[in-house]
Amino acid sequence: MADVTIVRYSFEGEKFEILVKPDPALEYKMGKKKDISSVLVSDDIYTDSSKGTKPSAQKLLHAFQTEDALEIAKKILQKGDLNLTTEQRKKMIEEKKKQLVEFIAKTYVDPRTHLPHPPVRIEQAMKDARISVDPQKNIDDQVKDIVEKLRSIIPLKSENLSLEITIPAQFASQSYSVLKSVGSLKNEQWQNNGSLKAILEIPAAARPNVIDRLGSITKGSASVEVIS
Repeated sequence: MADVTIVRYSFEGEKFEILVKPDPALEYKMGKKKDISSVLVSDDIYTDSSKGTKPSAQKLLHAFQTEDALEIAKKILQKGDLNLTTEQRKKMIEEKKKQLVEFIAKTYVDPRTHLPHPPVRIEQAMKDARISVDPQKNIDDQVKDIVEKLRSIIPLKSENLSLEITIPAQFASQSYSVLKSVGSLKNEQWQNNGSLKAILEIPAAARPNVIDRLGSITKGSASVEVIS
């Protein structure tokens, strides 16, 4: 494998390139590496790296709102196209597909049962629908189209549920932090005996996880009822 590859990024017709180390660059794109300096071959920004031509400071400032080379390199690597090897592309597609399946399972439900589809069912539906995953595109930028294609194979609906939850006093404090992290608290009432009554809004697909977490914390003593 070559020790150097190119990341290309375009902004309003202007082209920018940086030279990076292939495997560290892929790890950075996949969120597994945070140190940009360990990815770069150099901190030079080019318009054409093969010719060694570089953009003016004005063009850099216009495109990136900074002249800091490391900050510019971060944006190019995050938003640009990494020149992938076949092996890297396959690896990145599998990672992105896994992220998409997890996102869909957490966000969408079967409208007949109001429960999430198992990840294996979503994976099979993606295969049956012959869905292509873009390894360098953000999940938010492609999930809508993917879900529309999946709906011809499995029913999917994005919806929220409101849960009426009662937590006994001895578990209320610990449970409260969990409730805030998994959804939106629409109402909370601390009772004189220290127990907590709350209305929690969550994505419908998150219901099993919320019930499991509360059950674990409260040893099954929490009351959870769907009210909408």
